[in-house]
Amino acid sequence: MLAPGDPAKAVMAAVETVVTTDPEVDADDPALWADPRDPSRAVMFGTDKSDGLYVHNMDGSVRQFLPSGPVNNVDLRIDFPTSAGERVLVAASNDAPDANGVNLYLFDPATLTTADYGFLSTTYEPYGFCMGRRGEAFYLIVTTKAGTVHQMSVADGPGGPVIGAERVLTLGSQLEGCVVNDAADTLYVGEEDVGVWRFDFDPSGPSTATEIARVDRIRIRDDVEGLTIMRDRGAEYLIVSSQGDSTYPVYRIEGDAHVYVGRFAIVDGPVIDGVTSTDGLDAFSGPIGPFPEGAVAFHDDIDSPNPGQQNYKIVDWRDIRTALGL
Repeated sequence: MLAPGDPAKAVMAAVETVVTTDPEVDADDPALWADPRDPSRAVMFGTDKSDGLYVHNMDGSVRQFLPSGPVNNVDLRIDFPTSAGERVLVAASNDAPDANGVNLYLFDPATLTTADYGFLSTTYEPYGFCMGRRGEAFYLIVTTKAGTVHQMSVADGPGGPVIGAERVLTLGSQLEGCVVNDAADTLYVGEEDVGVWRFDFDPSGPSTATEIARVDRIRIRDDVEGLTIMRDRGAEYLIVSSQGDSTYPVYRIEGDAHVYVGRFAIVDGPVIDGVTSTDGLDAFSGPIGPFPEGAVAFHDDIDSPNPGQQNYKIVDWRDIRTALGL
């Protein structure tokens, strides 16, 4: 059922992922990376909630698979200092029974290979996940079905990752998607049946939440799922997965204000099917692979015409920008 807001503008996917070794990928959340010196060198990480973490080439093919178990949400930050040099730190929440925690990986930009880095065990069941950076400090953020947000620093140590003290924030009900705006030092969290909230990302800052957008069943229909930020031509946009109606409301970030600019949906194209019931999504600002001005990746819960198969679709940001008149 569609929310009765303004009509969602139609866009089509340019790329979709293909896994030939598993007929029932239980996909959820993507994360995009491109080499800033050569953006044609790019990959997309995608979780499989049953089996582990996929690394995809930008044509959708599988580059690597890490059998990490039921990983759910994934995120990354570049330029993570290690004893072997700077790497891309990749991490994903894992809700394996009696083994809750966060899987950490190191991605080598030189070889485009990903290796296990460690595991952070948690006393709570992790659900959503994102990462952030403040100056030289890197952070892991875990959200839970109980409505808590757990923020902790991570650094490289002699024996692997070293985890810092935990900051806990609280909302009223089940959470999942989150995204950190590093430049603004803010954290956005999706409360699935309620809306989108913003926190100060400073670990010593206030713990109060500011409402950004509400599940009104007009522009957003529950559940609120993935959140991501796109930077384009001097503007910043918060993109929300409105899972209940398979649309994506977009808000231009103007300091403390968040101006609604429209919403879009991903429809069937000549070759690639449309997208429904998206969980996670991720935007990459700037050139990546075949997309000269950025791209957005989306989880798709039904990969037609492949019953039982879920996958990820990638949309050229220029198509979204044109559709919304940005």
